[in-house]
Amino acid sequence: MPDALLEVEDLRIHFPTQDGLVKSVDGVSFRLERGRTLGIVGESGSGKSVTSLGIMGLHHGSRAEITGHIRLDGEDLVAASPARVRELRGSKMAMIFQDPLSSLHPYYTIGNQIIEAYRVHHPDATKRQARQRAVEMLDRVGIPQPSARVDDYPHQFSGGMRQRVMIAMALCNDPGLLIADEPTTALDVTVQAQILDLIHDLQSEFGSAVIMITHDLGVVAELSDDILVMYAGRAAEYGSAADIFASPGHPYTWGLLASMPRMDRERLTRLVPIPGTPPSLIRVPPGCPFHPRCRYGHLNGGRSETEVPELRDTEHTGHLVACHLTAAERAKQWALLAAGKVPEDARTGAGAHAGDTA
Repeated sequence: MPDALLEVEDLRIHFPTQDGLVKSVDGVSFRLERGRTLGIVGESGSGKSVTSLGIMGLHHGSRAEITGHIRLDGEDLVAASPARVRELRGSKMAMIFQDPLSSLHPYYTIGNQIIEAYRVHHPDATKRQARQRAVEMLDRVGIPQPSARVDDYPHQFSGGMRQRVMIAMALCNDPGLLIADEPTTALDVTVQAQILDLIHDLQSEFGSAVIMITHDLGVVAELSDDILVMYAGRAAEYGSAADIFASPGHPYTWGLLASMPRMDRERLTRLVPIPGTPPSLIRVPPGCPFHPRCRYGHLNGGRSETEVPELRDTEHTGHLVACHLTAAERAKQWALLAAGKVPEDARTGAGAHAGDTA
């Protein structure tokens, strides 16, 4: 197995509040090699963005309680000083945020903002050299007439162009790790495809490791080599994209896949939503955090209500699932669901049956 650029081990990020302890990330582990893409998926509130901000060291100064290990090229960022993390942020790791309009300063030209990001890590570079670097990066991300537009302000760009500017700023120092947090949110479908193609092309050019955080499984299918499915701050499933799309092992992953349209096969039944809503991270349910919404909890003898499942290997090496169902039961239930046969919920009686058509 090649050496990992990024290793996250038993990461916990908790926030004490007046109402209780918010367990935003609660024991997440994964690794990422250079040149590969990890997709982190889950509903809002699952801990995806908190994990990425923890890697970037952007919880420093808050009341966050962070334990575990985040090793970037062998260096532990959790134990590092805030000053050291600032040195690494922008040079060895960078982030594309969800909303470029709120991330870019409205009073400064985009050229000045890229120049600042470059000169922080290249103090010997002249302003002329930094400006040339800004023009080169704008050209590389597809901004037309970059030598002229480098002096424009954020409001003079469209949403897709602002996102391209954010990508240029993130990559201006050739970081080894690039984190993209919902990079295509609020963009139309055509622009989304262009941004995803751009990230893929730039990854190939720079050899970066990429973390793609999204709730859109279509984005994950397009770009990711590996997938981490998060629920209630924990890892529900982790493995290669090929394994997870072909033979998902967790009922939550089944729900995500069954609730989205698939273009790779004929759809004969209605899309199946996941019942209920995500839990409060202050009062996470005992046992498996997904059990109040799970249609399959009655198949494991009640263990899901009392015992927290651990991530375990499936029949595919490296494909980990946190579920009390046996491997044979998981394979059986996914085969039924993929065929359009949704089991009736033993607790509520809810559920669709075979033969429902769209």
